[in-house]
Amino acid sequence: MENSHQQTSQIKVISECFIKPKHEVEPSKQPYYLAPVDLMFLSLDPMQKGLLFHAKPKNILNFLHKLKNSLSLSLVHFFPLAGKLVTQKFHDEHASWVYVDCINGDGARLIHATVDLILADLLSSADVHPIVSSFFDLGERTVNHDGHSRALLSVQVTELLDGVFIGFTMNHSVADGTSLWHFISTLSEVFLQLKDGDQDKSFTPDESISDSSMNVKISRKPIYKPFFPEGYGPILKLPYLEPEEFVARFDPGRLRERIFHFTPKAISMLKAKANEECNIHDNISISSFQALSAFLWRSITRARNLQPDFETNCSLTINWRARVSPTFSEDCFGNYLVGAQGTCKVGELLGRGLGWAALLVHQRVNAQNEGEIREFLNNWAKAPFVAQTGSTAAYYKPNSVLIAGSARFDMYGPEFGLGKAVAILAGYANKDDGKVTANPGREGGGSVDLEVCLKPEIMERLEYDEEFMSFAS
Repeated sequence: MENSHQQTSQIKVISECFIKPKHEVEPSKQPYYLAPVDLMFLSLDPMQKGLLFHAKPKNILNFLHKLKNSLSLSLVHFFPLAGKLVTQKFHDEHASWVYVDCINGDGARLIHATVDLILADLLSSADVHPIVSSFFDLGERTVNHDGHSRALLSVQVTELLDGVFIGFTMNHSVADGTSLWHFISTLSEVFLQLKDGDQDKSFTPDESISDSSMNVKISRKPIYKPFFPEGYGPILKLPYLEPEEFVARFDPGRLRERIFHFTPKAISMLKAKANEECNIHDNISISSFQALSAFLWRSITRARNLQPDFETNCSLTINWRARVSPTFSEDCFGNYLVGAQGTCKVGELLGRGLGWAALLVHQRVNAQNEGEIREFLNNWAKAPFVAQTGSTAAYYKPNSVLIAGSARFDMYGPEFGLGKAVAILAGYANKDDGKVTANPGREGGGSVDLEVCLKPEIMERLEYDEEFMSFAS
């Protein structure tokens, strides 16, 4: 990766401000408690997703003013995002408690910037253009723990010569991808209901989330229902006193990042191939995404030229809201994530076919049931820890593939009056060799875009893999 200075050299900052909720609500006056997975992510990177539009607002100042008002209104409901992280220390226990102060933060950061590029500069390159990292928080690198002094939410509007990019950076210790896209969709929903020139409008934060005089509504209200294992919480103490004991900053070194597109037809073929090769009669059905994940795992492992007796693993990040009883709504705000990992020898993975690999992925995903999830969270509560990222982590496993994101998110729904986005792009955050992020394809219909990060020599071999490229475009 190029460094931040090189990436931002073409970016011109026009303005910057901080936006607070239009008014306070009672829940925001209390500490916002962080649940186990929230705290576990304190040393990881924030989430970064953005929308590239092939249209420019007729008046950028009016657009920004309207966006400011939409942010202020939306933050009334997503009030933790306007706050800041606070740590209370317990010296006699050598422990600390981290929570969100929703009132005393600076608010959400809003940046307006320009760059002398056109959309074709971003879209014509095989690799993700290095300037994209500067479309999020100006390329400034942070980890979630930095939310003590930096905004938990940042929105950067970058004008291109023939379009605009809206980049969102959200602290990953406060929310997961489901909550990120819930917020982006809500912000767009509010934006589209405001008229140009609306400056001091507001709505009453009641159950209907509407104000008849303004007719501003949001269709999905965020629910604040953090999960704490029985007998624990809402205060969860970490066994650390100082940040230096658990905060680590990871540089993955030089990577290539490329987005591979998989059409509905290609995915359907992979699913059929995986299920046929499984040859199982126990009503087991390999899903499209499990087949695609297995295919990618095998392809990347083949490109790595590993010895047959080396161990390899494939991890998928899973939303567990619907995997416990009673279930949690998709509108529940926070981190409801768990990992599923399949592990085997390289020789097994490459020698036994797609169906065998897909079945292994299927079994590990299905194993993440309520019992497994509750056991994991209970064990964390008994012995809390903060996860580290990348190959510097003590528990890092080499030769791994980590698949995150989701092709189910409504990423192309938010339009902000600019029409449907032409692409979804991500920033620098959470990148490492073998990291894959899934996004829905723009045309819908079950298509998937996979952003793949690999060391340059491995990416080059993947691009020359005939089987892989016969399915990817």
